[in-house]
Amino acid sequence: MTKPLSSDTRAIRAGRVHNDTALAPVLWASSTFVAGGVEEAHKFATDITMPKFYGRHSNPTVADFQHAVADLEGAEASRAFSSGMGAISAVILGLCSSGDHIVAQSQLYSHTQLLFQAVCPRFGIDVTFVDGTDPDAWEAAVIPGKTALCFAETPANPKLALVDLERFGAIKGPMTVVDGTFAPPVVQRPLEYGVDLVIHSATKSIAGHNDAILGVVSGSEELLAWIRGFAILHGAVASPFDALNGIRGIRTLAVRIRRQTETAGQLAAMLEAHPAIDAVFYPGLPSHPQYELAQRQLDQPGGLITFDLAGGRSAGSQLVERVELAQLATSLGGPETLLTHPASTTHVGLLPKELEAAGIGEGTVRMSCGLEGADDLMADLGQALDSIA
Repeated sequence: MTKPLSSDTRAIRAGRVHNDTALAPVLWASSTFVAGGVEEAHKFATDITMPKFYGRHSNPTVADFQHAVADLEGAEASRAFSSGMGAISAVILGLCSSGDHIVAQSQLYSHTQLLFQAVCPRFGIDVTFVDGTDPDAWEAAVIPGKTALCFAETPANPKLALVDLERFGAIKGPMTVVDGTFAPPVVQRPLEYGVDLVIHSATKSIAGHNDAILGVVSGSEELLAWIRGFAILHGAVASPFDALNGIRGIRTLAVRIRRQTETAGQLAAMLEAHPAIDAVFYPGLPSHPQYELAQRQLDQPGGLITFDLAGGRSAGSQLVERVELAQLATSLGGPETLLTHPASTTHVGLLPKELEAAGIGEGTVRMSCGLEGADDLMADLGQALDSIA
């Protein structure tokens, strides 16, 4: 076919190099593989892309997962890790050295922020934080000849703030990296905007069933060669079992995200109209401060909503205790609708002033919409909100 395939079709067809005639993903559970002779063993040991050598280097099931993600991202290559933080730390420590400078946004997942604040200085890497929603702030913070990397997270955890990818990808000098966990490649593809690397905690929407811990980095073959080399030393390699579940998740990624987005749109509108809610943050709502940007760079708004309850922590506690279908758990992107209280879980490591700077209050709740019936979720959330209004 000469016509480019849609994301839906690529999600079904990608990642089948080692399938032979099997329709389902194939699990290669072996940690090591036999070589046919010394020359072949030498070739395996010196080519870090070889899928059949030793599990810390690669594995056929992991390689197929990597191929599938690269296909969806429009990337030359991908590298899988044992978690999203494994992927992020490999990029930072694999590409930056003592004396380098990083520009990162202030709206970040807390463990990423702590990596920049607590770990990078120990390695002599300076970090400057900027408001990621201000395109000019990124460029102003770059120090020519010193800034090695600019790191963005968009949409950002948890308030879904957006970085203008066109402006971000055009930054001259440093490498540009985007954590796109909240927007899998059927929603957003940063590489199309000139961004150098895109990272996902594939534990979330990509694997999509709450049964895999995975991270993945995608970009040019040249940059991935550096990252692969460091990854072998770093050791945070993806398990073939998790990679198998990741491939399975990719097969249904497009239809899951579409359904979750439809549900999120209905719930966001309901939340915005409820008196117990102070504010709703959802890229699909015209009230979102970056709604026009979301329309330009997101194929769809996605299944995540964040909202502030007027009654603070007390109201948040009542809400999560009175819903019956939505569940309190720290993750997102799976088939079950989950509620998360960022101040006490995902961002618990931040100081009060840092929480305030990120716009995270005691009444902030993040909702990951699942695959339940939208009417059922609206009724469940409605009755819980009515009881605390």
